[in-house]
Amino acid sequence: MRITRVGGPTVLVELGGWRILVDPTFDQPGRRYAFALGTSSVKTRAPAIEPDRLGPIDVVLVSHDHHADNLDDAGRALLPEAGFVVTTASGERRLGLPNVRGLRPGESTVLDAPGKPSLEVTATPARHGPPLSRPIVGDVIGFLVRQGAAESVERASSPDDLWVTGDTVLTRELRTFAGGLDVDVAVVNAGGVRFGATGPIRYTMTGAEAVELIGLLEPRVAVPAHYDGWSHFRDGEDGMRAAARAAPAEVRDRIRWLPDGEAVDLAAPVS
Repeated sequence: MRITRVGGPTVLVELGGWRILVDPTFDQPGRRYAFALGTSSVKTRAPAIEPDRLGPIDVVLVSHDHHADNLDDAGRALLPEAGFVVTTASGERRLGLPNVRGLRPGESTVLDAPGKPSLEVTATPARHGPPLSRPIVGDVIGFLVRQGAAESVERASSPDDLWVTGDTVLTRELRTFAGGLDVDVAVVNAGGVRFGATGPIRYTMTGAEAVELIGLLEPRVAVPAHYDGWSHFRDGEDGMRAAARAAPAEVRDRIRWLPDGEAVDLAAPVS
């Protein structure tokens, strides 16, 4: 597996011949975007790769379509050209494109393309805020990605290739879910999102919570994501790095920081 960090939540995953783009955000920095309850955020960093340098995209995974820090205008423009777009059930209705498949947590879809192994994508639980906030913050999912047919006995006993957490706080459900997974690579969103208008309420995991989740999950490799590039990150990169440094060695050694804009082979040792 090769992963290229674009910035924010956006990564390009190359897996078994599939090119998978996660939460595409390619707008330039400086613009303020409105969210719910009068909240807003400014994008502060440019994407490490411009959209015209991406090459063909087979699959776009959109954890939620209604927040610009996970799907902005330039990212949205890429969707019609992708082979498949997988997102929430409510996002499928809003996007209204023929290549979109909407999932609820626990539901799966199998993607097929000539010359590639089938790809099974399962929506995983996520909650983008405190209890009872879903009517305000909207539906969010993560993604569990596995190569090969779901009914294969051999694959059934093998780890899932990839888990993308999506934007979520660390709930009891997520702890239990992570503890029951066997995952090769996890992309873990953090950042500790807060807004002045809603005080101490957090909408994503802090670095410490992300590290706790990695410890429960025990993936071969954990890739931190969505911790920088926006003004609403209050824990941010500093919090994620501090939590990683303070983690036990068996957790810390699983964490892989990706450089901007460079494809990293996660099977290769860290230099």
